[in-house]
Amino acid sequence: MQKYLIKDIQIVNEGRITSGDVLIANGRIERIGPSLSADANVTEINGHGRYLFPGCIDDQVHFREPGLTHKATIATEAKAAVAGGVTSFMEMPNTIPNALTQELLEDKYAIAARTSLANYSFFMGTANNNAEEVLQTNKKKQSVCGIKIFMGSSTGNMLVDNPNTLDRVFRESEVLIATHCEDESIIKRNLDRISATGKALTAADHPLIRDEEACYESSLYAIQIAKKYNTRLHILHISTEKELQLFTNLFPLKEKRITAEVCVHHLHFTSDDYARLGNGIKCNPAIKAPHNKEALWQALLDDRLDVIATDHAPHTLKEKGLFRDTDGCIKPLPPGGGLEGAAHAGLPLVQHSLSLMLYYYKQGRISLEKIAEKMSHAVADCFQVKDRGYIREGYYADLVIADLDSPVTASKENILYKCGWSPLENFTFPASITHTWVNGRLVYNQGLWDETEQGMRLEFDRK
Repeated sequence: MQKYLIKDIQIVNEGRITSGDVLIANGRIERIGPSLSADANVTEINGHGRYLFPGCIDDQVHFREPGLTHKATIATEAKAAVAGGVTSFMEMPNTIPNALTQELLEDKYAIAARTSLANYSFFMGTANNNAEEVLQTNKKKQSVCGIKIFMGSSTGNMLVDNPNTLDRVFRESEVLIATHCEDESIIKRNLDRISATGKALTAADHPLIRDEEACYESSLYAIQIAKKYNTRLHILHISTEKELQLFTNLFPLKEKRITAEVCVHHLHFTSDDYARLGNGIKCNPAIKAPHNKEALWQALLDDRLDVIATDHAPHTLKEKGLFRDTDGCIKPLPPGGGLEGAAHAGLPLVQHSLSLMLYYYKQGRISLEKIAEKMSHAVADCFQVKDRGYIREGYYADLVIADLDSPVTASKENILYKCGWSPLENFTFPASITHTWVNGRLVYNQGLWDETEQGMRLEFDRK
């Protein structure tokens, strides 16, 4: 395997930024220090003026394979992830078929082993009638990231609203349980009330249907069950100010039994953006009123929210009720030609998550050290990922170089998602990702690719 020596770079790691060199050999970080030297067989990378981050670990993506490959594949979305500095991902079970058996779960691992440039793990899916199968995941706690429970509607047979199923899985699981928390009865009541007015539904109605109360009540319910059994619970994509009272920063992440995630789109967009972007930002849970965004930022910075993710969930433009005009601009389909209230929910984001957080660094909202913490260190700690998430000697060389003075604008020409669009299209990021190593292999190098090898299955340090 090729060796690399990254010279004279600013290393962003474990709450500090230090100048130094990093030697990569045999897939791992061999040495970190000043003025390192190496033999003639080492490829030297000049890092002067640039910043080295640990590769991001995205704990929530939907790469759509199998069954929905017209939207995305593991290969296409993993490549987009690597271009954006995401070196490892954890993918959700609401594909077709849903990953509701151990055999179907392993089928997804087999696809990733053949096609994913990034490192990978997959959640085991839960339905009302598969608790016995779900709990077989206990035997794989060192090789599966966790169990996913949709406590709100999802694809196929994955809404879990049977109290007996929830009680058993929370009681007996030895691995992390990740939940999508929205109360289905509240959502239905809101939808019935708004529909009764006779108005055609628009994207702006989405946060009124899937409102703050639906999120809060479901998150509270999940936490109550978790506390009853001391379950390791991780609540995904927190989107409301009200939910934040359910989480604490009174002790370190490694001591928490209940943790929470925030997604980049809830930190970036607000309900004010529906007027401009419409169904282009429709997602579950919904993007809500501006005060929620401000509260989420505060909770992220004070450690009530533990990790940053994307919930990357691509759909075609047509499925979103959108189209490109002759100038290449994304616009809503004409009345009657779109999906109106039925437009699919979900956003493609994984290629741009780190770049978006670097934008907020430039805006003065978050430090580089905090970005590394929330997108790499904390995810590794939260899921107990083995030998990743930090720039440490002996750890896998999952590394990213960013040039903070090289702006790049997201466009249909450089978007790598199979769906071919992004809600961040035409947004100019003030920084660019120039290099990405995965397991010591320079997969992405300023637009050039090494696709000769695939990523690895993530391992977890769980007793």
